[in-house]
Amino acid sequence: MAHAHQKTDLHTVDFQVDPVVLELGQRFVDAGHELSLVGGPVRDLFLGRTSPDLDFTTDATPDQTVALIKKWADNFWEIGRAFGTIGMRKAGFQIEITTYRAEAYDPESRKPVVAFGSSLTDDLLRRDFTINAMALRLPSMELIDPFGGVRDLHASVLATPGAPEASFSDDPLRMMRAARFASQLGVAVHDDVRVAMTQMAERISIISSERVRDELVKLICGRNPRVGVDLLVDTGLAEFVLPEVSALRLESDEHHRHKDVYQHSLQVLEQAASLETDGDGPVPGPDFVLRFAALMHDVGKPATRRFEPGGAVSFRHHDMVGAKLTAKRMKTLRFDNDTIKAVARLVELHMRFYGYGDAGWTDSAVRRYITDAGPLLERLHRLTRSDVTTRNQRKAERLSFAYDDLESRIEALREQESLEAVRPDLNGAEIMALLGLRPGPVVGKAYKFLLEERMEHGPLDPADAESRLRAWWAEQPESAPEAPEPAAPSATAPDPAKSPADVEPSPTQES
Repeated sequence: MAHAHQKTDLHTVDFQVDPVVLELGQRFVDAGHELSLVGGPVRDLFLGRTSPDLDFTTDATPDQTVALIKKWADNFWEIGRAFGTIGMRKAGFQIEITTYRAEAYDPESRKPVVAFGSSLTDDLLRRDFTINAMALRLPSMELIDPFGGVRDLHASVLATPGAPEASFSDDPLRMMRAARFASQLGVAVHDDVRVAMTQMAERISIISSERVRDELVKLICGRNPRVGVDLLVDTGLAEFVLPEVSALRLESDEHHRHKDVYQHSLQVLEQAASLETDGDGPVPGPDFVLRFAALMHDVGKPATRRFEPGGAVSFRHHDMVGAKLTAKRMKTLRFDNDTIKAVARLVELHMRFYGYGDAGWTDSAVRRYITDAGPLLERLHRLTRSDVTTRNQRKAERLSFAYDDLESRIEALREQESLEAVRPDLNGAEIMALLGLRPGPVVGKAYKFLLEERMEHGPLDPADAESRLRAWWAEQPESAPEAPEPAAPSATAPDPAKSPADVEPSPTQES
């Protein structure tokens, strides 16, 4: 899209925009309408960032907008027409043009009530924050900034164009967006905004789970997610969005007495994000699965805290409990099943490494670690390393050395064996042929036995696998031949209890 040549003062920026933007603006002006580039794309011009998505606002109605662009755009769609928005693609850009409007939420409804307007300034007033309430009038490129967006951007402050209470009442999701921008842009929220978020936190409940989820993902994947999460918790929004995280503030961590579990979890999130790399990780750039698992990894502690003799505190099985709580929360937020399973599995496995003592593990235990993690192994490596937040340098070095050793063991086994998808040395068809079985539960039991043998002893040659399977099968109750059922008495056989005279002739006998 556009890019900016920034000078010493943010108020004087030499905007350079793509010709598509100017061409579109000229089409509207020639037809007697106004058109302005607005919101995030204008903000990003000041930040020196680019965006393939362009948002415009106009005094033209949706019908008038369609008439102006239907032959010009590469393609267009009207799915947002009810909200005044017409979407299109042109020269690789995704473009949305929205009629000037004011919108508000019914206190009992999740859907906005839309009213079209006729003033650019009024349209900007309804927007979420001043840094997003700037516009470039087209094609003249005049900057329209009635609410001090440039000033606040320069000061790295997040403020609302009008009263924050009115803004958040109109769209409570803006409170989540404030936390998201704190994470993404490194801005601090204005005191008035923080107060309004705190007082109105409960109002987030009217917003659909899907919209809350989308903002949460952007927050977690931001440049500084710790700041965004902390804002959610401090204002009380997390009580309605991520109550499991808020609950962590009440707990003390027996491994890290210098900080509570909540601060520890934020540090683990921060450290996990710092371990991401482009190119060699499971995904390029911000990794939501890893980051969210880092945030949620200890949410099982409040439910599992026990005071032991001598004053010690334990959190036995908090990994298993935390995995269930994480999955439940993510289902409530309407995450897809694959993402839920991945995050919950990492939470479940995050304590597994702590059984790796000075003597290490057997090859069997290392195989199980690899196969239990499956495609999440690289993320599990990063999560486990991130979970070390102790200030005790010797302890931190010992844990790091131990995990280095485990990773070396994993690589060594990978070179010797195919561990990416461990399977028994005999498949189901071979098991059925060897034991003379038909498909059924017994075949599954045999398969599981061979899988355990593979885990415990590594790859077996076919003869050894067959021998072990036969020995196992001989001990199974299903292997014993079934006793034949007693034959039913023949209908024509004489009953020994009766005399020959008592025996009636069969229907086939002559009388």
